[in-house]
Amino acid sequence: MIRHLHALLPQPRLTMRLGALTALQAILQGLLLGTLAPILTALLRDRPDFAAARPWLLAAGAGLVLHGVLTVVATPIGFTAASEVSEQLRDRVLRHAMALPSGWFTARNKARLARALTADAGNIGQLAVSTGGPALTAVLTPATIVLVTATVDWRVAVLLATTMPVAFLALKRAGRISSEVETELENAATDIAGRAIEVGQAQPVLRAAGVGRSGTPLMRRALAAHREVYRRGLRRAVLPDLLYTAVVLAGFLAALALSTGLFLTGRIDPPEAIALLVLTVRFLEPLSNLIELIGALHAMDNAIARVQGILSAAPLPAPARPVRLGPAHDITFTDVTFTYPGARTPALTEVSFTCPAGSTTALIGPSGSGKTTVTHLLARFFDVTGGEVRIGDADIRDCDPGRLLERITMIFQDVYLFDDTIEANLRLAHPDATARELAEAAAAARLDEVIGQLPDGWNSRVGEGGSRLSGGERQRVSIARAFLKKSPIVVIDEAASALDPENERAVSDAVRRIAEDPDRTVIVIAHRPATLEAADRVIALDRGRVVQNDTPGRLRHVDGLYARLHGRYRAAGAWRITGDRPPRAGAEGEPWG
Repeated sequence: MIRHLHALLPQPRLTMRLGALTALQAILQGLLLGTLAPILTALLRDRPDFAAARPWLLAAGAGLVLHGVLTVVATPIGFTAASEVSEQLRDRVLRHAMALPSGWFTARNKARLARALTADAGNIGQLAVSTGGPALTAVLTPATIVLVTATVDWRVAVLLATTMPVAFLALKRAGRISSEVETELENAATDIAGRAIEVGQAQPVLRAAGVGRSGTPLMRRALAAHREVYRRGLRRAVLPDLLYTAVVLAGFLAALALSTGLFLTGRIDPPEAIALLVLTVRFLEPLSNLIELIGALHAMDNAIARVQGILSAAPLPAPARPVRLGPAHDITFTDVTFTYPGARTPALTEVSFTCPAGSTTALIGPSGSGKTTVTHLLARFFDVTGGEVRIGDADIRDCDPGRLLERITMIFQDVYLFDDTIEANLRLAHPDATARELAEAAAAARLDEVIGQLPDGWNSRVGEGGSRLSGGERQRVSIARAFLKKSPIVVIDEAASALDPENERAVSDAVRRIAEDPDRTVIVIAHRPATLEAADRVIALDRGRVVQNDTPGRLRHVDGLYARLHGRYRAAGAWRITGDRPPRAGAEGEPWG
């Protein structure tokens, strides 16, 4: 456990200092008890021998002072160490996460990352100090007392020494059960957290359905499951805990009976008997505390394992000598095959196409055909399973990931904005942009129309995730970022879909401006005829393979996916409601006029 913690920390020196101080205090406690026997022997005579007791009294006094000094020194170090452990873990996890492929950030992994950065990192830091220290004391103090007891009577020392390994075997079993129960409770609690977020997000739907107060059946089942896991865990933990307590208590009673027997048979004197009774009690006290600490220790170990699970996720391989991307920004997929981690069938199979520099290429195809996968591989969210993706003459796997993403701007349907001002969200694309550059990008994306209607203009806060803006307004911010970043490659996931007419026109106009820029290579996942007709080339995907690759004009006259899609939109555009409206009866049987 300690080894696992130190392996996680880049700089474990402070925790090692705290551990050394705690160990010294624990050993000192046992040694101070060792002065008890000679002091009692000197003072419990018919004529107390203060001269014989004085050195031991002075040693005990010095030990008490040293113990006090160590406590004063260790206490602030403990507070600092708890904070530093949490800080180091958060920093390491965050740095590692930034090096992971973007495709790693699934909904489940994002939840794991959030928990690691908040609850797990904080709990590990706190438990390492508040539980790790007492646990170290609970082991070292009894071990020291065994050695001290040997100087008084070897038989009692052997009995106490025999008790410790038997107790630790029982503790190991109790700890294993405790760890399993803690893991089950953690999983159940995570399920509740997910359902609670779901209830919060779905309040309008729940209230409309009349279940706003009672929540969802899934939430109630999650709460019931947590209660059942908790009850089952208590039942499983009772017997191992009682077994450990029984072993420690049996060792104490045996040592007490042995000490009493030695005294009654005259083998030891009263001062030694008293000292053995005190040593036995002090042996029992810290050892019995271990059963109360074992749950927290395994909770810390499980938290360490969860953090280690994130740190063990492999980042994308970084080339030792990255290739510099040249000025060319044409895109080439050559026999690209890709299978998502854990999937059995490939998402793309031997996909090949070229997007000339300055051109606009539209990707079409049914859901699951591989359109989004193509864009993810271009941005190197994942590495290809087979084949290669090139920008200019460079394989993107040979490029520095940061430099690669400087060349690419991605505009998605779902835009996430940070709870900050519009200006701050826009500056993510170009932190050093001038006021003029910001204004030009906003005008190009027609974001200036939105800013002009907000009470604080550029300084208006957008809310968490951009909740204070509509979907179309968030899209305008995203497109303004693309104009501001001025990257030569732009990837667009049909940004104008599912928008109101006004925002659709504004966003479509902004996307058209991007596509018309001869200095940009554009790949757009498209469905609308206007977007497809404006493209230089259309690539149709089906089940991860390229089934069509030609200009829109040619594909329109060839039976295939593009022609069918174009035909459906033409038919939909020509659809009209015809015929007279049928009369509807009013309250008196008369038609509504």
